[in-house]
Amino acid sequence: MTKITRTLITAAGLAATVALPAAAQTGLCGGAGVNGQWIGGSESASDVSTTGDAMQQMALVLMQNEYVALFTVSSPTGVRMEAQGRGAGDPVIDLRNADGMIILSDDDSGGDGASRAEATLDPGTYCLSMASYDGSPMTGFVRVGRLEHEPLTPGTASPPPADTSTLPTISTNTTGPTQPPGETCDISRVSSYFAGGGAIDGSLDNGTSLTASVDQIAYHAFTLAAASPITITAENSSADPVIVLYDAAGNYLADNDDFDGLNSRIDMTSALQPGSYCIAVTALSDTALPITVTVLGFDPMAALIASYERGEASPPLDGSYPINMLGTLDGRMRQDIQTTDATTWFAFDVEVGGLVLVEAISNGVGDPIIVLYDDFGRLVTENDDYGGTLDSLMVARVLPGTYLAGVRQLNEGETGLIRMLFERYIPAK
Repeated sequence: MTKITRTLITAAGLAATVALPAAAQTGLCGGAGVNGQWIGGSESASDVSTTGDAMQQMALVLMQNEYVALFTVSSPTGVRMEAQGRGAGDPVIDLRNADGMIILSDDDSGGDGASRAEATLDPGTYCLSMASYDGSPMTGFVRVGRLEHEPLTPGTASPPPADTSTLPTISTNTTGPTQPPGETCDISRVSSYFAGGGAIDGSLDNGTSLTASVDQIAYHAFTLAAASPITITAENSSADPVIVLYDAAGNYLADNDDFDGLNSRIDMTSALQPGSYCIAVTALSDTALPITVTVLGFDPMAALIASYERGEASPPLDGSYPINMLGTLDGRMRQDIQTTDATTWFAFDVEVGGLVLVEAISNGVGDPIIVLYDDFGRLVTENDDYGGTLDSLMVARVLPGTYLAGVRQLNEGETGLIRMLFERYIPAK
């Protein structure tokens, strides 16, 4: 079995409990590496091009924090980067170059919820961050090594190639968005056209769609006769689609995976200029399943309401969006509600600072996720899958004021009865 060079135990978000290497306490990666750990234990021992074995660290990620591993590349090298959570942990990884630009991201390519990415990296310093997909506390392992080193994860595809010639090459001298791994899409390779190849501007209000599996059609094209901000969606959670947008020359513009559950969405909030564009579609789960790709005009209000429904932002308290007003939270309060995958919101007032506990119990049916915001719209905390179950529980220290708690079903299209518990505790005198 391949030896792992070094394993460190660190606690992301608890920097006071960990002595950080002096070299890591800099503005590396646009500031993302300020609390990072050299994955080999020191800068000199963290060169993936020369290390004899893969380098690994174990990290505890608390609340909304992330763990950052630092490493260097001294010559162009095929590098494998992985993160694997313990238990029900679901890690997400981002790779940043020395300037702080995200050049690779992955969620589930390692298999069983683990993350994995492979690329040929040019010489430079890199920051590999690991965060929890749902923001809950997580313990996980991060491993960085060359392709010949033993992998941490099984992966969801075939074994990596024996050489690096087929891997995407990622440069440290990136001045704009970097194309993710995969083939460039240009108009010359497209066989599927929205509106039959004509301009789709007249269809943007209601949207225009095409449905096909990736095995059938992997590239779609559309043409804009006038500048317009647009939204592109790809839907079929069983297929787990990923979409990438290119201009007519094959220049990368944007990509997305898992915007709404396992479905994908790209919002181009700045108007795209007139011309032709190409959408590349892949499926992480099943390339034979049909995926519906839709292009429509970007609607700021619809996008805002959708963020309320996903629990990614709290709605205003002015009555323009439905909120269950609970009044002053004194002691203990219970609510039974029928939930869907759109967030149901509650507001309550706290008159004396202390602790607030919010719990969501599904009684064995459904998988609730809960969030808590203050009245200014700042996320206080969130939780999914507490105590080894699919139920959720969050506890937060609060000051006097109004708070909004939201609950929804994690899985798309799921409904179920959820019992909500709200409790307030005040400090003993």
